[in-house]
This record gives sequence, structure tokens and C-alpha cells, in this order.
Amino acid sequence: MIRLNIVILAAGKGTRMHSDKPKVLHALAGQPLLQHVLETAAVLAPVQICVVYGHGGDAVPAAMANYNSSFVLQEPQLGTGHAVQQALPLLADDSVTLVLYGDVPLIQHATLKQLLQTPDALTLLTQRLEHPTGYGRIERDKAGKVISIVEEKDATAAQRDIKEVNTGILAAPTQLLRQWLSQLRNDNKQREYYLTDIVAMAVAQGVDVNTAQPAHDWEVFGINSKLQLAELERMWQQEQARHLLLQGVTLADPARIDVRGKLVCGRDVEIDVGCIFEGEVHLGNNVRIGAYSIIRNSSVAASTQIAPYSHIEQSEIGVNCRIGPYARLRPGSKLHTDVHIGNFVEIKNSEIADHSKANHLSYIGDSSVGSRVNIGAGTITCNYDGVNKHRTIIEDDVFIGSDTQLVAPVTISRGATIGAGSTITKNAPEDTLTLSRAKQLTVAGWQRPLKKK
Repeated sequence: MIRLNIVILAAGKGTRMHSDKPKVLHALAGQPLLQHVLETAAVLAPVQICVVYGHGGDAVPAAMANYNSSFVLQEPQLGTGHAVQQALPLLADDSVTLVLYGDVPLIQHATLKQLLQTPDALTLLTQRLEHPTGYGRIERDKAGKVISIVEEKDATAAQRDIKEVNTGILAAPTQLLRQWLSQLRNDNKQREYYLTDIVAMAVAQGVDVNTAQPAHDWEVFGINSKLQLAELERMWQQEQARHLLLQGVTLADPARIDVRGKLVCGRDVEIDVGCIFEGEVHLGNNVRIGAYSIIRNSSVAASTQIAPYSHIEQSEIGVNCRIGPYARLRPGSKLHTDVHIGNFVEIKNSEIADHSKANHLSYIGDSSVGSRVNIGAGTITCNYDGVNKHRTIIEDDVFIGSDTQLVAPVTISRGATIGAGSTITKNAPEDTLTLSRAKQLTVAGWQRPLKKK
């Protein structure tokens, strides 16, 4: 088994992004470009991942601090060859080094494994393009063997007609890579040290130069502008939609769905237009998601229906629930079986047991709600005293009348009824009616004030 080092080049300024943020920290599918590369790299189980950063100061290491990687500063930036040189002190000679790019976010694990099939050779990831403008060209001899890579700025007219291009991604024995990098020169129009120059050195030394190709063009699509970022976002979302369709998910419009993480679906799931899924989301069998809903790091059990414009975050929804439209489930919400949460109802850090419902215009926060509870329109759990949060307990078979305020900490006991318009500050006993209202008055002879002329 080979010992693998991975070097990720992430020092570019990204001038065409027109942003103060380092290019590799711009988001694709909900996470930074560099994070995509780091996660793919980790799957290969390398002994070392080294990120070479530059522009943006310590913003890149700070943003990726949770990843088991080393960070090396390239200052000044003198080309790709110079960038890899900065990582060499961290790389063991008895290994293979794989070079990736922080602005090429969607390279796939299976493609990278191809590059590691011949650990004694220099292996390049190449691609054939009908319009190869901007890329270095792969030069081959009459026998079809790679002899060099020519950068476009240094290429002749004949070389620019070559369709096979260099993606920049490569793998090489570390000891040889160290030797080749020490011989790089910057006698080119850019006055930079090109990593691609190692190809001619390998050929001159008699080292095999192999090539591999990605399974999908979008795998090697690099980001240099907001336009390219938007184009790749659509490519990736189209790919996500294709996978969902092949798994049997019904999408009202495959062009109008965004998956920014991992979406796992059961059988006969239906997703309407404009929905966004972030983080890790699980949808059970026969779940229906209404238009323009946003679901983040949550699970939705079988046969539940989410009506349009609902927002759900870090929540757990049980079987056969009905949510929305315009409902909001905030972190810590847990709904059991057959719970109904209607329009403009907000739930936060609360558990609601079987067959309970809050159908209209209510806030339920820091609460434990029992089974078969009816919460009337306009009900509010007043759980915050300005300093601390307090819990509201609503036991089984409770009926809460409309426009009620439950001032926590408070318990509404089993079977209790709370009259509409009440403010409840003390525990309500079971199987009784509790209410608090001002006496209704009618003032005879009262007149509305008139507007002064």
C-alpha cells in the first residue's frame, strides 16, 4: 500500500472574483470550494494533507481549522511549481504526492484513484476540449507518448490547436518530484516557476508519463470568477437532480432544486420547485415537500407532508405529520406521529407528542407538549424572562384557547382547558377550566374623538 501525501494549492488571489474574500473560501453547494477538496482528499486516507495558501492571510487556515491538515504560506506567489516547493519540507520521500487545487472543487474520489494506479510514474489528469483556450496543451510524440506540457502563453499556433489539455492535477513519486522541482526555471513570459515543466524532465529521465481522464467534465472545472462559480453551481445541482431522479424521487422541475449537502430519500418522495436542502437531510417514504421550502440538518419520517414556504432546521419530524404552509421549525424541535403545525406557527426547542396540533399563528418555545393537545390560534409560550429560558409543560388532552399567553415556568395538567384570551402564570389543574380575563364593560354615551379641522 502506497503512502500518500496530498498537496492542495490554494494561494491564488482570485482577482476576477472582485472580492476581499480568498477565492477558495467562496461557496459552492453551500460550502467553501476548498472544503470540497479537503473532504475528497480525506477519503483517500493520506498520511499528510498540506494546503498552500497565500492571499487572504490567515483566513484560509482559520476557516479550515477543523480539518486535519497542515498549512504553508506561499509568499510571494511565483507560480504553481514554487507553490509545491513550499510544501516539500513536510513530505516524506518514500511516498507518492498528489497535487490538487483549492479552486477545482468537484474532483471525484474515483477519478483520483486512477492517478494512483502506477505509483512509480508521473501521472497527469488530462481532458479533451473542443475549445481549449486558456489551458496548457499536452504534447505527444508520434507514438502517442507525452513529451511535455506547453502553457498557452508560450505555445505556437500549431500547439494551440491541440485539444488535449492539462488540468493541473497530477501524482508523482515524492523523491522524484523533489528532484524535478529543484531544477525549475522561470525563463518564460510570466516569469513564474511552472509545475508543468516537470513533465519534460520526467521524459528526459526516462520516467513513464501516464495520463488519466475524469469521468465528467465538471470534475475539473476551475473557478476564477463569479460567473464560473454560478455556472459550476448549476452543473453540480443538475448532477444532484439527476441522481435523485435515477433513485426514483419525483422532482417537479429538476432545474429548480438546490442540494447543499447530503439528501437521502426513501421511496415515492415528491419535491416541488424551489426547495433547498442544506447539511444532512433524510426524507422517508412517501414524503412530500412543498414549493420553496428550506430544510436543514433534519429528518422527516414517512408519509409526512411539508406545505410550501416552510423552514425546518435541526429538527426531527415523525410519521404522517402535516407542516405549513409558512411554518418554521427551529433547532431542537421534535414532532411525534400525526402532529399538525399550521401556517405561521413557530416551534423552537420543543417536543410535541402524537396527534397534537397548533394550526395557526402561534409560538411554542422550550416546551414539552403531550398527546392530543389542541393549541389555539395566537398562543404564545412566554419562555424568556430577559435573562434565562424557562420550560412550559403541557400534558395530554389539554385544550388551549386562542390568544393565550403561557408564562413559563408553568405546567398545564392533563385534560385542562384554558379559556381564550388568558394569561396563565400559575399551574393549571387537570380536567378543569382555567382562565384570566378583565371584566367586559360597555360605556354608555361614549363617543369617538373627532379629527380637528
